[in-house]
Amino acid sequence: MSIIRDTEGRCTGCGKIQRFKLYRSINVAENPELKAGVRDGSLFVWECPECGRRNLARYESLYHDPEAKLMIWLLPGGEVSQSQMDSIGNHTRAMGNYTLRRVSDVSSLIEKLLIFDAGLDDVVVEMCKYVTRAEMASKAGEEQAAELLRLPMHFYRLEEKDGERYITLSFPDNGRMVGCNIGWNVYEDCRAILERNPSVHPEEGFAKVDAEWLMTLLQ
Repeated sequence: MSIIRDTEGRCTGCGKIQRFKLYRSINVAENPELKAGVRDGSLFVWECPECGRRNLARYESLYHDPEAKLMIWLLPGGEVSQSQMDSIGNHTRAMGNYTLRRVSDVSSLIEKLLIFDAGLDDVVVEMCKYVTRAEMASKAGEEQAAELLRLPMHFYRLEEKDGERYITLSFPDNGRMVGCNIGWNVYEDCRAILERNPSVHPEEGFAKVDAEWLMTLLQ
């Protein structure tokens, strides 16, 4: 069930208090019209009627796609109590074999949806990012290599050209976003690595699957 509430917030432009909608729970089976708004981020932005400033609304939200058996919990604070996680986790397990993820910002929510929309495994994608960072670092000097290993990367798209599939990852470079294409063979190799290392696996419940999580397991 989608849960939509009216609330108030202060505009970062003019400082006036305005009303806008919060989407606490987003069920795209019940409200398919919300699907595009999540993917382009517009559901988390409100425009001030006084000055026209567009404001980012930071709030907790649960994205639910029953057809894909997918739930993603957006937690801007990044933390959730064990009792909360257990409660929702038990509920979803009773509903069937769900993929459960936890993210701390809207861009990460959008990235997860792009990955699952493409039919990919987000754990394998994180391993692809790790391998790509490591390769870039191996070609750089010592100081730059340390920075490259911490480089924030995001899945952008999966494409097919001339019968070949490749994945595009994006990352910041001198104030702009640039793309890096990796072949499908890299994805398959990373999947094989994970199959040989079953300990690199998301925890039960709403798992956090990102670069920090992967680095912790690989250390």
